This record gives sequence, C-alpha cells and structure tokens, in this order.
Amino acid sequence: MSRTVEWKLRLFLFEEEQTTKARLELDTGTTRLTGHGTARCAPQDTDIPEIGDELAVARAMEDLAAQVKQTAYGDRQAADEPSLRESLKPHAGWLDIGTS
Repeated sequence: MSRTVEWKLRLFLFEEEQTTKARLELDTGTTRLTGHGTARCAPQDTDIPEIGDELAVARAMEDLAAQVKQTAYGDRQAADEPSLRESLKPHAGWLDIGTS
C-alpha cells in the first residue's frame, strides 16, 4: 500500500532577558501536539542568540518527539483492545481456527 500525507509544523521562537523559548506545533490533520523548549544563557557565557535558538528548538523537538511516540503507543494499545479485535473477527459462518 502506497500513501502520501502532509503534516504541518510551525515553529515559534521568543527571546526575553537571556532566555529563549521555542514552541513547535504539529498538525497531522487528525492530531495536534505542541512541544516546548527553553534555553538560558549563563551569566559567564557570551550571549549568542543563535545558540539559544538552537538549544530551545532542539529541546522543543525532543518534547514533541516524546509526545508523538506516546500518541503512537496509545493508538497501538487502542487497536489491540478487545472491542476492536471483536469487530475484526470473521463474519458468522467462517471458521475461527485456534479457538477451543
């Protein structure tokens, strides 16, 4: 089976007083998830905004990835639930091999 889907990502960066925050929004068409990440510049470090952006975005991606995995695990568990398995059983008259 071949298929193509498009998931939309939107990235927002906010910087305020040596703290960078990233918000990464994923829209799959059926699910919306939001990852968050923060980076702070230590007082002894040179303030280079690009590094804060990179760290905040990387952390938002990690957060979002964990949510996507959790969603997939939940979807898989739901697919394995008895109520769904019952609805997928063969119609009356089919042999159900392996049942006693």
